[in-house]
Amino acid sequence: MLSVATADQLQTTLQAVEGEISKVIVGQKDIVRGVLITMLAGGHTLLEGVPGLGKTMLVRVLAESLDLSYGRIQFTPDLMPADILGTNVISVDDGGSRSFRFEPGPIFANIVLSDEINRATPKTQSALLEAMQEQTVTVSKTMHQLPQPFFVLATQNPVEMEGTYPLPEAQLDRFFFKLLVHYPSEQELTEIVDRTTSAARAQVQKVCDGPTLLRISSLARDVPLASHVRDYAVRLVLASHPHAADAPKAVQQFVQLGPSPRGAQALVMAGKIRALLEGRYNVSFEDIRAAAHPALRHRIILNFQAEMEGMTTDRVVDDVLKKFPGD
Repeated sequence: MLSVATADQLQTTLQAVEGEISKVIVGQKDIVRGVLITMLAGGHTLLEGVPGLGKTMLVRVLAESLDLSYGRIQFTPDLMPADILGTNVISVDDGGSRSFRFEPGPIFANIVLSDEINRATPKTQSALLEAMQEQTVTVSKTMHQLPQPFFVLATQNPVEMEGTYPLPEAQLDRFFFKLLVHYPSEQELTEIVDRTTSAARAQVQKVCDGPTLLRISSLARDVPLASHVRDYAVRLVLASHPHAADAPKAVQQFVQLGPSPRGAQALVMAGKIRALLEGRYNVSFEDIRAAAHPALRHRIILNFQAEMEGMTTDRVVDDVLKKFPGD
């Protein structure tokens, strides 16, 4: 049961994590908050932005602030599924007997950075599907359980860049949030230059561990959700489908497929965790609206007309929110 004292303690812990990250990462507060929300929801994050914006650094610093194991996979066109999952190798004992032994891949960690995930081929990308959804890995018909908690934090370059492959829709849907990393402001860029060109290096302290994260994730589900707020989240998702009677004109014209039920689940869970981080113990319409873009932008599939006219999924979500602003 979520008490006020427990909620305050959890909020303090999460603010401590954000504070440690801010020692190294300049700005990007919405991105940091989005990653934390995703982790507490037990989901995975997709970070998109051009190279050099600190996406990889953010994940590394997050891992340093948490007492969790960390694995990094650099995705390249020649990467194979076995390079991610692991493989069976021949083991010879002292008596000369041979047997197969499973050698785990880098995915066997609590936090897995999948760097530039869309530079690998679709076959290799799909190797993550079972791990992300079932949190298991199957090699040679043997299932291996991944450590808990388990989070995939993936970075990708914009799809129009050289040497990238679009992520399959089924894999995109398994990401709880898709967060867009933008260029820093002038003030932030100045601070980045000052921090990175001086001799001083910030020391990140571990302020949270795996059992604490799992406990927060479990307690976040106890945050009260009023039926009219739940119905609002459902209405936003249904209005993103082109055949819905009350779908905005942009949805009817440019959307080929709307979000799956995972979109509604992400809105509700993100709303609960955001309320907790804000020091509130009930979910508001604003919590749902704040989660709409990162929860839905990668779950909306646009048609060819949208591509020709430069329509984006963010603009589609804008139209949905404009038509259904909430009370």
